[in-house]
Amino acid sequence: MQANFKHEGRYPFLLELLRSDLQRELDSLRRFFAPYTTRVYMVGGSVRDLLRSQILGVDVEVVDLDLEVYGIEPALFERLMERLGAKGVGKSFFVYKYRLHIDISLPRIEKKIGRGHRAFAVELAKEEREASRRRDFCMNALMLSIFDATLLDFWGGIEDIRQRRIRIIDEEKFKEDSLRVLRGMQFSARLGFRIEPHSCMVMRSIDLSDLSKDRIFWEFEKMFLAPFLHYGLYAMSALAVDQKIFGFSLGRELFFKAALEMARGQRGFEEELYKFYFLYILKNSLHKPVEPMLDALGAPNEYRKALRGQKSIPKRITWRFLAGLATNYPIRLWLGNYKPRIKEAAKEIGVWEQKYMPVSPKELLVQGFEGAKLGAELRRRTLQIIRQRFEREDI
Repeated sequence: MQANFKHEGRYPFLLELLRSDLQRELDSLRRFFAPYTTRVYMVGGSVRDLLRSQILGVDVEVVDLDLEVYGIEPALFERLMERLGAKGVGKSFFVYKYRLHIDISLPRIEKKIGRGHRAFAVELAKEEREASRRRDFCMNALMLSIFDATLLDFWGGIEDIRQRRIRIIDEEKFKEDSLRVLRGMQFSARLGFRIEPHSCMVMRSIDLSDLSKDRIFWEFEKMFLAPFLHYGLYAMSALAVDQKIFGFSLGRELFFKAALEMARGQRGFEEELYKFYFLYILKNSLHKPVEPMLDALGAPNEYRKALRGQKSIPKRITWRFLAGLATNYPIRLWLGNYKPRIKEAAKEIGVWEQKYMPVSPKELLVQGFEGAKLGAELRRRTLQIIRQRFEREDI
């Protein structure tokens, strides 16, 4: 069902788009809260994504809900959460986890009082508009009543979704949390949205040096897993995140080179390796080693293991190159494997799932080779067989 969404109106069909288990949970919560308040709203990403599905026609499944409860004092709210069996996950922020997929909280106002992501003073908000101002982007400040499906849009988030843009709500509030710059970057990659020019200018001006590597990597990995990698790359450059985190600036030429490679190659990415391709393509485009980038991100060992020893993609991919590369690792683990014909060619010569080993080390041991001489002879004979067996023609 399509609708002409306005800044305020009732849209009961939006709640009907939720999974059946979430609808049942909301039915239960409506009955639970009804004696105390009817000002209970879905907020944040769930409302944004329901609207994306209807306005833009994208296939989005909402799996988690954030609810804000108005009109209840903290003491009563805590007693109700205890009755409900919800577990507190942010005591000072009055945030509770209910079941597996629902967070319930009181609305709050945050004020920066020091350096770092924990240096905020928190107080309760009384009104919906007041509470929504603390959110980062207009598209994330939408509110949907779980009682009558009234949709509240105080900051033009509906139009931003329609225009596929990311726009900050309050410039001064936004600057209080530098992590929001990286959130804008990964949202661009996840949603395929552009960052609005003034918002981009504000975000470029924000210092990121107060962020821990854990928080930096958390946002970057969301981008690495996103469906619009080239959007994330553009945002990374436009927001000067590349300079602030990695110490280099992509520049126009290198951006277009890497972005085109990401956009064209994405359909060939292997799902199990998906999160590694962004950095692989970036380091190849820059002709830079990947280790300093991994260090800057505080990336875990799985990234180092996956990217270590990865060969760049040559201008000509020949049968001989493919066989030679497969002596190091199966082509399934090579991050250049998204190029056309590589998977089929690797399977044809039996090196997609396993390494290429035309010479048995056991045979050489029988012949008296051992230690360093064994390794050297194994390499020599393997390369000789590759030269004899495989022509130079492109795959």
